[in-house]
Amino acid sequence: MLILGIESSCDETGVAMVEFSPNSGEYGKAWPKLLAQALHSQIALHTPYGGVVPELASRDHIQRVVPLTNTVVEKSKRGLSEIDAIVFTKGPGLAGALLVGAGVACALGASLDIPVLGIHHLEGHLLSPFLSSDPPSFPFVALLVSGGHTQLMSVKGVGEYEILGESIDDAAGEAFDKSAKLLGIDYPGGKELSELAVHGNPTAYAFPRPLLHSKDLNFSFAGLKTAVLTQCMKLGDKLISERAHLAASTQAAIVEVLVKKSLKALAQTGLKSLVVAGGVGANSALRASLNVECKKMNVRVHYPEIEFCTDNGAMIAMAGAMRIQAKRGVPTKDYSFEVSPRWPLDQINSDNS
Repeated sequence: MLILGIESSCDETGVAMVEFSPNSGEYGKAWPKLLAQALHSQIALHTPYGGVVPELASRDHIQRVVPLTNTVVEKSKRGLSEIDAIVFTKGPGLAGALLVGAGVACALGASLDIPVLGIHHLEGHLLSPFLSSDPPSFPFVALLVSGGHTQLMSVKGVGEYEILGESIDDAAGEAFDKSAKLLGIDYPGGKELSELAVHGNPTAYAFPRPLLHSKDLNFSFAGLKTAVLTQCMKLGDKLISERAHLAASTQAAIVEVLVKKSLKALAQTGLKSLVVAGGVGANSALRASLNVECKKMNVRVHYPEIEFCTDNGAMIAMAGAMRIQAKRGVPTKDYSFEVSPRWPLDQINSDNS
């Protein structure tokens, strides 16, 4: 089967094509194969405003999604008439942005007389490591660390997710971006903060590790952001000279919490496989620390390729294909669509998203 995927939840427009065998015996043995993808980032568009402007994001998606779709069809060396189903990000995300992808997907589906299926954005991130050359096997513990979400989950299979813990205020990605802004780093900032941290001392400032020793697996990073703000105010004119140390100390606090909570989840579930996905999953310090600590526990760690850590169409196409392949998602020719800007991952129905 040939599946076209469209992602438009926030500030990236992504389109991709994947293919898999519809034979039920293939599930778990041969995962869908990525044929082509195209991605446009809106970072330059939103940078002057210091954050994502929803109306501008929606308008840009409108301009980009059709050309990107044409590019993917051409790169895949397949024709539109060969596509068997179209999947799109239904939520969570910005309502206007989601409506663009959903509208295009359903309109194209109707014109081609093929079924469509809405996909959960976070499920796309969760299953993105299956795009890598070293995909995981079910079951596993997943650490999902995207811009607005930090969650630990027990994953038994496609559509079988149990949330073990999650952020109760700021997510890890928000902590990176907001701290970067306090240090004078332009939006989105998180990646630049990590690059700056390489030149600093991670023990220069004793920033708090919220909920590090709590009995649960929840996360809280709002207090860390406040501590960074307080320290920046204390430094005053000395802030510029201390930025690398502040960045390194901030990153160290975030990474320690993520790593120790992940290890606790592995111990609690008894699972020997960890999947890390989402934008923060590209952080080199996080990867290095997890690799060291998980090796001590004889746990395998799987990451998506760097290009699949941020929002992209490939992860949505893969998630949709895996749902269809596992018979836990049924595309339909009902082209009346709705989006779910707020859609908790644990509310996904295991039979159909």
